Amino acid sequence: MFDKLGIKGRVLLLSLLPTSLLALVLGSYSTWTHLSQMHSQLVERGQLVIEQLAPLSARLLVARDIPLLERLASQTLEQPDLRAITLLSPQGERLVHAGPRMRTSAPPRDPQQLSLVSSAEATRFLLPVYGLHRQLGGHAPVEEDDRLLGWIELELSHQGTLLQGYRSLLTSLLLTVAGLIVTALLALRMSRTISRPLQQISHGVAQIRDGQLQTRLPALGSHELDEVASGINRMAETLQSAQEELQHNVEQATEDLRNTMETIEVQNIELTMARKEALEASRIKSEFLANMSHEIRTPLNGILGFTNLLQKTGLDSRQQDYLLTIQKSADNLLAIINEVLDFSKIEAGKLVLEQAPFNLRDLIQDTLTILAPAAHEKNLELVCLIYRDTPQALVGDALRLKQVLTNLVSNAIKFTRSGSIVVRAMLEEDLVSHAQLRISVQDSGVGLSESEQRSLFQAFNQVDNSSSRQAGGTGLGLVISKRLIEQMGGEIGVTSEKDEGAEFWLQLSLPKAPEEGDELPRALLGGRCAALLESHELARQSLRHQLVDYGLQVIEFANLDALIEEAALRQHGSAPLAIALIGINAREHPPERLSRQLWELNQQGCQALLLCPTTEQALYHASLPESHGQLQAKPVCTRKLQRTLIDLLSPRVQRVEPSGATPAASRAPRLLCVDDNPANLMLVQTLLGDLGAQVKAVDNGYDALRAVQQEAFDLVFMDVQMPGMNGRETTEAIRQWESEHGQPPLPIVALTAHAMANEKRALLQCGMDDYLTKPISEHQLSQVVLKWTGLSLRNGDVREPLLPERGSAATALQVLDAAEGLRLSAGKADLAADMLSMLLDSLPSDQAVIRQARASNDGTALLERIHRLHGATRYCGVPQLRAACQRSESLLKQNAPANVALDELDAAITRLMEQAVRPVPQPAS
Repeated sequence: MFDKLGIKGRVLLLSLLPTSLLALVLGSYSTWTHLSQMHSQLVERGQLVIEQLAPLSARLLVARDIPLLERLASQTLEQPDLRAITLLSPQGERLVHAGPRMRTSAPPRDPQQLSLVSSAEATRFLLPVYGLHRQLGGHAPVEEDDRLLGWIELELSHQGTLLQGYRSLLTSLLLTVAGLIVTALLALRMSRTISRPLQQISHGVAQIRDGQLQTRLPALGSHELDEVASGINRMAETLQSAQEELQHNVEQATEDLRNTMETIEVQNIELTMARKEALEASRIKSEFLANMSHEIRTPLNGILGFTNLLQKTGLDSRQQDYLLTIQKSADNLLAIINEVLDFSKIEAGKLVLEQAPFNLRDLIQDTLTILAPAAHEKNLELVCLIYRDTPQALVGDALRLKQVLTNLVSNAIKFTRSGSIVVRAMLEEDLVSHAQLRISVQDSGVGLSESEQRSLFQAFNQVDNSSSRQAGGTGLGLVISKRLIEQMGGEIGVTSEKDEGAEFWLQLSLPKAPEEGDELPRALLGGRCAALLESHELARQSLRHQLVDYGLQVIEFANLDALIEEAALRQHGSAPLAIALIGINAREHPPERLSRQLWELNQQGCQALLLCPTTEQALYHASLPESHGQLQAKPVCTRKLQRTLIDLLSPRVQRVEPSGATPAASRAPRLLCVDDNPANLMLVQTLLGDLGAQVKAVDNGYDALRAVQQEAFDLVFMDVQMPGMNGRETTEAIRQWESEHGQPPLPIVALTAHAMANEKRALLQCGMDDYLTKPISEHQLSQVVLKWTGLSLRNGDVREPLLPERGSAATALQVLDAAEGLRLSAGKADLAADMLSMLLDSLPSDQAVIRQARASNDGTALLERIHRLHGATRYCGVPQLRAACQRSESLLKQNAPANVALDELDAAITRLMEQAVRPVPQPAS
């Protein structure tokens, strides 16, 4: 409120408000004091009148002289402010009254003293008259002093006192108003002496603000205001000087800017030309990368392809080692090329991520399966831990995510000398449509210092940059991984300490895909008991969780002997051990000893599934029978483990092939291969020919066009870069010829070494249907042929029969083959003799159980006993009995008639027991 008042208003307020308050307080106090004094004087005058009247009326009251009393009352009534008077008898009877009727109520009769009562209009007095008052008048004896003679009552009016008070109040008000007026006039005059100079100052400042810097303020008649005016004048002088200097600088800057603009125009022209040159250089670089990719991948295609073909021929171990070295070197070179191309695409911003459904568990386990040989060569344990609440069905670029995980796990293998590498996947936040995931790769390697961690994600940077470093590579892997994860909207980092290992982690938010529930494993396997033997704690934990998810009751063991003893105790109980998962290695489980232990375990009705490092698979394949069903490589794949458990524990389940399974080819596909490189052309022709296709090969686009016009083909494999007519021009010519002659479009698949996304799009736009990036494999060729022709590629059309025919091959096999038994026991004659002896000891009881099961038509018991016998024959050289067991078991699993096969099995058992009585011929040494 006071902010809106000007200086004049504030001066008036400061002047009048205190003055008014002071005058009001003083006037009120003075008036109240004056009125109080007048009221006191009125009461005193009334007391004085009534006390003077008492001696005068005492004699008259005794004599009851009414006329004199009336006269006395009338004379007394003439006193100022006296309104009425009454003389009363001792009994209170009114004797004489003068004046109007009294307004105030009667005061209480106090015989001892004067009493009074006041009201707003009057004060009423009542005084007793005694003999004492008569004595004061000189007419009464002394002994009558205490005699009550009567009462005197009078009333004084306040009207005169109030009138005088009003006059005093009016006088005070007039004096106060006069003082306020004088004060206001003085305040106005004083405010003018302040506001007028301030207005001059405001006007001058406004002129200076409007740019009139020559404005100066005069003397304002006040020391303080003169100092303000002097300061404003100095400010104006400073501003005027600054303006003049600024104007001079502006003119100078304008001149400089004019010259600069001319220079910038020249530079713009130069920059435009430089930009065109940079774009052209970028185009040339991309083209160079594509050409280099083609030039390098083309010979690599031949190297890798013919290396694979050469490995299928008969070579000794040294030649196989040389070929493996060539293949590894070529694969490393291909990986380096891919990293450089990926880095170039990321730098150019041309990397496009796919969005497709994928299974997280399959992706991680596939990655570990590929990298397992490198880890097992260093005796490292690869473990995959995926927590139960982690969603498996997600949407994203599975190929790029797999590339990142491959890089992280490869680095962990590279920098870990001993111990384990653990890949964990967990759910951090579960949203409605998305899942926030954390995937980590933890190793027990050399670890990283703080300085090494800071330089990790820099291009072309190695943790060990010394000339003696053991780990190779381009230094782009982590950079590419970081860029890929960031492009996916995630984050990647590392937690490590020197010599204490490292943990690389990445966080991603991925959309969820519909989950595909599979209740078949739990329905088929639920309730059974499974034994678990694994020395590595985390690997054991991972296997235990998977088995529990299948509904199995898991019992862990510390060694294989304890497992066999427990299986024997539970064999005929209510909860026998149905399956045993055993993690093995050559140091703790030698093949010759393991064979006997597995045979004993099989005799207890417990199936065995062995898990071994990939580097030791060949050792156990040569020593253990039925290795394809009983032996798997570490780390275990969930889907493969699930299928194996179902096959081992539920033999009667008929697995239904998916609708997309490879159909049987009704004929061999006719294919045309076009490539100007003789090595690549021969490679593709050889691969397709070995797969059973009819292949025609040409080395240029002109011959390809003539071949298509003259012959009918199911598919064309077209090289892109060729002299004369390249692959795209040839494809366009073929499409034009098809359009002119009304021919159906022939599937054309590009064989290109280009890996750039724009190159692949250009191939599809020119009329090609698909493309394969060199180097290519047999699997890629067969898949693309099946995709575009519907014809499957096989190694010929003749299939070997799965089982020997009855009465021919079965009976042609030997009853007892000592050489085969020696081979199955890894060349150890004593072990072969022990295995055969244990088989022969169990044959009578097995034959009796089989005959009893046939008689009682107990298919389950019959299949279990034959399956156990079949497993035992895999460890010994008994080809005839093994074939009979295989045929009988297969027919029983298919619910087919098996009486003839069972008769052959019974006869084979009898022949083996009869021949075992005769001396066994020893194999030639």
